[in-house]
Amino acid sequence: MDFTEQLSFTATERFLRYVTIDTQSDPASPTCPSTEKQKDLGRLLVKELLAMGIADAHLDEHGYVYATIPTNTDKADVPVICFCSHMDTAPDCSGTNVKPLVHLNYTGADIVLPDDNTQVFRMAEHPDLKNQLGNDIITASGTTLLGADNKAGVAEIMDASYQLMNHPEIKHGLVKILFTPDEEIGRGVDKADIAKIGAFACYTMDGESAGNMENETFSADGARLTINGVSSHPGFAKGKMESAIKIAGLIIAALPFDLSPEGTEGMQGFVHPVDFAGHVETATIDFIIRDFEEELLVSHANTIRKITEEVLKGFPNSTYTLEVKEQYRNMKNVLAQHPQIVDYGMEAIRRAGMEPKLCSIRGGTDGSRLSFMGLPTPNIFAGEHAFHGKQEWVSVQDMQKAVLTILHLCSIWESSPAP
Repeated sequence: MDFTEQLSFTATERFLRYVTIDTQSDPASPTCPSTEKQKDLGRLLVKELLAMGIADAHLDEHGYVYATIPTNTDKADVPVICFCSHMDTAPDCSGTNVKPLVHLNYTGADIVLPDDNTQVFRMAEHPDLKNQLGNDIITASGTTLLGADNKAGVAEIMDASYQLMNHPEIKHGLVKILFTPDEEIGRGVDKADIAKIGAFACYTMDGESAGNMENETFSADGARLTINGVSSHPGFAKGKMESAIKIAGLIIAALPFDLSPEGTEGMQGFVHPVDFAGHVETATIDFIIRDFEEELLVSHANTIRKITEEVLKGFPNSTYTLEVKEQYRNMKNVLAQHPQIVDYGMEAIRRAGMEPKLCSIRGGTDGSRLSFMGLPTPNIFAGEHAFHGKQEWVSVQDMQKAVLTILHLCSIWESSPAP
């Protein structure tokens, strides 16, 4: 079914409204959501969903938005599907007082942001702009991130919900909506109620280029290395002091470049020190460990261990401990058991007028953990680019393509045999 001629898209106006609401999450906060201001967007989304006629839309105490679009088909065996995006923006760059700008009919010329003219969009630095000639590009004004990650996905799901509620000719089963807090700090589904969602499959709308679909993420561990040195008065330290700070520095310096984020790409994993704290007697280094193959996580942790033991040969009275904790696993391991979930997503992209491309994510999504919580969840493009920085952008036309993809997905599940 071709929905293109029937729709009056609302994704852009919604997106321009949502990005002005500061929803930055905070990794130092122990609460859920980590910042109360994330609920400001959640309350607005619930209000808009209720206005569409989606009667059960609500915001829970943890900052999650749940809603159900009623089925409009006579078929009784259509699987329940869910669409999910996260409401928070990254702590890496300010999300306060975002001023979105729409640059109409992009010609390929440099885009200079008015509030900081050092922020210049050049096609050579943003290769996907080559696919945007004649399109309308949305950016921030130069002093903040835009928030396309992931408010583009939020706006697309909201627009698709509006279309489903107003176009009964688009047949679909029960459709669930989930908007999460705190995805950017790795806690996006900590309090998600899988039973309340009650879906067979889910799709996060949180990807980059139009036409892309992702069925594979990193597997991820976190590791804390603790160095126990020997403290001594610095005036009388010769032959006695073994500084944990200096030991930690030697360990970090010895990490191989070809196992670092800046030295890897594609399907290569990495070991990345992300935090350090300490003094002469004790120091800790926090690492994130990533790879697509789970068994390689063990190998990468052993690399940390071997380097530490080699460095400590020069500090005979110092010791260490290495604690490794699982963070998330490659969702491909789950999705491979339900191939139609990805197949239907690829077909929906095709019906929306694009050539689908199946990709891997050098990172994780809410879908990584949802998949292992019993809700298989691949990731579909939202059109967002240059995440977490002042040059973040999205195009109006790509958001509309994402809305069409959602609608086609609903139609495909309704018309396909029950799994």
